[in-house]
Amino acid sequence: MTLADHMNARVKALAPSDILEFNKEIAGIDGIVKLTLGEPDFFTPEHVKQAGIRAIQDNHSHYTESRGMPGLRKAAADYLHAKYGLDYDPDTQMVITAGATGGIFSGLTAMINPGDTVILPTPIFPLYIPIAQLSGAKTVFVDTSDDGFILRPDKLEAAIENSDGPFKALVLNYPTNPTGVTYAREDLEALAQVARKHGFFVLSDEIYAELTYQGTHVSMGTILPEQTVVLGGVSKSHAMTGWRVGIAAGPADVIDQISKVNEFTITSVTTNAQYAAQEALTKGMNDTDPMREAYRKRRDYLVKALPEVGLDVIDPKGAFYIFARLPEGMRDSWSFVYDLARKAKVAVIPGASFGPGGEGYVRISYAASMEDLHTAVERIGDYMLAQNRG
Repeated sequence: MTLADHMNARVKALAPSDILEFNKEIAGIDGIVKLTLGEPDFFTPEHVKQAGIRAIQDNHSHYTESRGMPGLRKAAADYLHAKYGLDYDPDTQMVITAGATGGIFSGLTAMINPGDTVILPTPIFPLYIPIAQLSGAKTVFVDTSDDGFILRPDKLEAAIENSDGPFKALVLNYPTNPTGVTYAREDLEALAQVARKHGFFVLSDEIYAELTYQGTHVSMGTILPEQTVVLGGVSKSHAMTGWRVGIAAGPADVIDQISKVNEFTITSVTTNAQYAAQEALTKGMNDTDPMREAYRKRRDYLVKALPEVGLDVIDPKGAFYIFARLPEGMRDSWSFVYDLARKAKVAVIPGASFGPGGEGYVRISYAASMEDLHTAVERIGDYMLAQNRG
């Protein structure tokens, strides 16, 4: 027996992220085109970078309030109101987290008692699963692949009825990673009816809200404010993934508890990063526009080009992912992605990584240059032809 044998059993039971492990494994393939990780290929806007630099030069190098700088919280509240019609008191209904990931961790940790059930509509970004399990939650997956990758109220009701233990929270992520699907107002209103009936939390991760290509993003926080915690941030909207600034907003008494976890976990978000985020949310309200337009062009190219080489796609309405269906005979997504990486030098993520309903698909990130996308499609086409001949 070693000391490691006596460590937290829940942590020991968790497997490392298979997406990150795969990304490491194929990184050494010379000339590979990586369409794997969900990170903008743009740089942080210059005025935002300069705000962070000024904060350092002005010696803003001390702790801030654990909930975040008052100026940043005010900027975030104003931004959410202007963009999505959300109304939050920045003093009592908001906390600044270490990226949206920090909001997921603090939110679920504050909500969950051991034995509680958390429902996850799949395919879904897999990070929610281990975070919920670390709190002792029982995770229930609802496969949405037969419903256009949208969680339907009847499926939610059935999952609640069959859940083992107190049902505590539903996790929503939209526009969705990995499918790019988003929820219309009527979809959210139908889910809100179920939520009011059963009185559970909704943790609504809307980090891709600004990358909505058709219509306007509708926040669950406008439909079910009394039960919803909305997660956002500047990572995707302002190409600031490495700055690690997120937003969690919701009912004051709920945010009070989430703030405790945030405080005990990180004390406060890095100070100069908060100044940069404040700049982004005040003077950078339209910074996302050129990025969104570039993503839209890439999306439109892939939606047309991928079916021509044998990969059917659903038309994504947001984020920067294509969820492509593999042909019959190639439905093992892990085998497909390893073979594609080795033989065609294109890296994509297996759909199986995203839970039930994901097998038989691959996720293709178009947070990459158009040149790389053209190269990838050409290589995928050659690979598919070779497989069909074989």
